[in-house]
Amino acid sequence: MARSGAEPIPAGRATGGTGPARLRERFLQGESVEAGVRTSILHSWRRSQSLGLSPDQSDLPFRGDFDPDERIIRAAVPVLDRLQSRFAGSAMNISVADASGTVLLRRFGEASLARSLPAIQSVPGFVFAEQVAGTNGIGLALAERQLIRVYGAEHFAERSQGSACRALPLRDLLSGRIEGVLCFGYPRSAEDEVLDTVIRKAAEAIERRLLGQSSARERALLRSYLDTGAEAAAGLHHRVGVDELAFELRPRDRAILMEQAAELISHAQRAAVDVSLPDGRRVTLLSRPMTSGSGVEGFAVEAVLPGPSPRDPFAIPHQVDEPPGRPAELAVLPATPPSGHLPGAAPGPAAVGITTAGVDGATDDQLGSPVAARGLVLVGEPHVGTYALAARRRLELLSEAGARIGTTLDVRRTAQELAEAAVPRLADFVTIDLPEAVLRGEESADPRTDLRRTVVHGIRDDCPFSPVGKQVEYGPATPQLRCLADGQAVLEPDLKAAAGWFAQDPEHSEQLLSHVHSLIAVPLVARGVVLGVAGFYRAQDPAPFGDDDRSLAQELATRAALSIDNARRYTRERTMVLALQRSLLPHGLPDQDAVEVAHRYLPAESDVGGDWYDVIPLSGTRIGLFVGDVVGHGMLSAATMGRLRTAARSFAELDFPPDEVLTHLDNLVARLDREDPVSDGGGIIGATCLYAVYDPTSQRCTMARAAHPPPALVHPDGNVSFPDLPAGPPLGLGGLPFEAAEIPLPEGSQLVLYTDGLIEDRHRDVDVVLDQLRGALAHPERSPEETCQAVLDTVAPAHPGDDIALLVARTHALDPHQIATWDLPADPARVSEVRAGAMRQLSDWGLDEAAFAAELMLSELVTNAIRHGAGPIRVRLLHDRTLICEVSDTSNTAPHLRRAATTDEGGRGLFLVAQLAQSWGTRYTPEGKVIWAECGLDGV
Repeated sequence: MARSGAEPIPAGRATGGTGPARLRERFLQGESVEAGVRTSILHSWRRSQSLGLSPDQSDLPFRGDFDPDERIIRAAVPVLDRLQSRFAGSAMNISVADASGTVLLRRFGEASLARSLPAIQSVPGFVFAEQVAGTNGIGLALAERQLIRVYGAEHFAERSQGSACRALPLRDLLSGRIEGVLCFGYPRSAEDEVLDTVIRKAAEAIERRLLGQSSARERALLRSYLDTGAEAAAGLHHRVGVDELAFELRPRDRAILMEQAAELISHAQRAAVDVSLPDGRRVTLLSRPMTSGSGVEGFAVEAVLPGPSPRDPFAIPHQVDEPPGRPAELAVLPATPPSGHLPGAAPGPAAVGITTAGVDGATDDQLGSPVAARGLVLVGEPHVGTYALAARRRLELLSEAGARIGTTLDVRRTAQELAEAAVPRLADFVTIDLPEAVLRGEESADPRTDLRRTVVHGIRDDCPFSPVGKQVEYGPATPQLRCLADGQAVLEPDLKAAAGWFAQDPEHSEQLLSHVHSLIAVPLVARGVVLGVAGFYRAQDPAPFGDDDRSLAQELATRAALSIDNARRYTRERTMVLALQRSLLPHGLPDQDAVEVAHRYLPAESDVGGDWYDVIPLSGTRIGLFVGDVVGHGMLSAATMGRLRTAARSFAELDFPPDEVLTHLDNLVARLDREDPVSDGGGIIGATCLYAVYDPTSQRCTMARAAHPPPALVHPDGNVSFPDLPAGPPLGLGGLPFEAAEIPLPEGSQLVLYTDGLIEDRHRDVDVVLDQLRGALAHPERSPEETCQAVLDTVAPAHPGDDIALLVARTHALDPHQIATWDLPADPARVSEVRAGAMRQLSDWGLDEAAFAAELMLSELVTNAIRHGAGPIRVRLLHDRTLICEVSDTSNTAPHLRRAATTDEGGRGLFLVAQLAQSWGTRYTPEGKVIWAECGLDGV
């Protein structure tokens, strides 16, 4: 096994049938070889097979008409001569091919090797593109557009089985375009890791020589400009060089002129344009063609500054930091070019030059100012301006994409933003496929088989892409699956030649080819997680995608993938928090007749908070209504809300009045703050709360709030008011009192409790929102469910930034005929009278079967009140879903349940009550206490 780079290369025919030759045979027979063949080689085999190439073919296309003076040849000859000297005496075969795979140069370490090899491997002119030669060094380097290695039987053709090769693309450093390929061919026994370094250094040398040729052309243009400028300089009254212009202008102003100059050169026409600088001045840029003495054709761009009056020295006003406006459109000048200078553009690129020079050109009258100055800004060939302009636009696109992608934490929206940023400035159509698991916020187990079309965006709607929502499947040789396997962008300049892509679904592919012609497939990978794949298609622009486009698409996809992963993680966390939040909220409403209740919980779009509500049945047919809000968002707030709601329910079921319940909650929140290791005792937890207790026997409601918005009260006549309750401090401050207020609630009234997310919004005035709420509630005929929906439809913000909890309760009154009351002094002799009256009342209610238990409980409770309490004593029976026996007195002494010993004469009364009653307890009132016992009526 020989290792080259990051991929192990099987060496030769290994025993047991595991060598590359055996793997290749298995592949040609249709067997699976994914586990034994390098990804790049396997993709190339599949493409070769889909093209119908035969491993036995020995002939290749031959081109004898290539130009022996091509730029790549002139740049490569000296480098290949040095390589030939270095490998003298070896069996090394060194070749240079152009961008189409045609071999232009051959060199051999041993001269006799050229005579022993077949012409296909020794004579320039043969084409080794993958489409015609199958898997080989030159063709695969052009297809993969990076350094590749092909070893022995990894070649598709039989003729190359005994050799190995390394090949590396050669690029024009100015444009980034691939100009050709440098390839080393050698026997398999000569495999050496050092060859990687040698071929890279040789390629760099060739690329530097290509750039040097461009620099020479630019220097020739500059010399020509200077010669012309020296002759015309005497005609101007005032002049300024570029160095003086740069000294006076801020770098931002100079950059504006340079960018516009590059754009003028790229247009390759005589033109003039007025450029507005941030301080309000206007500078005219003139573009004119010129030709060097050696025949290099290019353009020069000069800046013309309107001068001051002849008596004032030249001065440039103070600059201000404002964004530059867009320059005026190009205006073609009617003047003819100077003698000996021809318009046009040479095809070869040259390096952009920024040069200091003298003045040249128009007179003061032509410029429309008393004294004008002119200086050279830029000189170069049109393609140079095109490259510079393209580079600037790529940077602008990346900058704009950084601001446009990731504005939300929604996976689908973020993917859509990537597509919108790329169309039309990079691609004409963009498709994005994400696994279903990623859309749910999870990691996909196999993103290659779980892809679903998430985004289709383009310049038109008629392109026959798979629709959004459909599951998409890609074959193993398609660019999309190849990029997912390699983790790198895959460029298919010509989709018609992408046989693997075409063979997957010929009918659908043919429809697409009538609309698009070039593709870049890019994996969406962030933090090691594969999130999906993006496809960038070109249709309108006849030029295919290039390597610069691939790099740009890769950069865009990388940035977008991070935003998509952030959105995915947020979706997962939000789903978890929302699930926790909903699990901690009431799952149903208790059975009771005091109020008719409806509720809503609406989580915030950005994050889930700690809003909550609760409905708690209390003794004496009363009902407790809670609504609260824990400060903050996320898991901590949801967990704190659960603890707070549990504690609130416990305090309420102990029959504490509302102000005392809030006091206990205040102490709890303060303790949670002190115990939280994150807060370090500094107090990060806070909450607001409103607690209301409604008594249907008196039709009165007692409420207290801790910095929570007051409730809305809808009277039976439709009048809506907001009771003026004492505000109280937020929970957690500690040491401050809470006050309760009691208000009447006639039967049929609606009590509306809500959290601040309903009414507080930075884009809306609270008073206006309260008026909207008043209008939505002014319909007493609506049921609580209808009221909830109406409030959310008319009052809730379209995109809530905070959670909303809403609780609507319509009050009912307990029929007076279901209430029986007796007042008696603290006299044991009166117990029998109360007992007899209670039995008659139970008989009237048809509760004879409950009479025995009720009589015993009532007797024990009244006796305890007379013996241990203080008069006067009141007895009350309530006939609701259960039978409730209440005995009140003016003492604050609470009874305690205890187990009496066998020798005790008393102490068994409350034990009997507890055994007979469904539940029992004590609640305190301003006048004393109430001991109650509830008896079930299920069997009655």
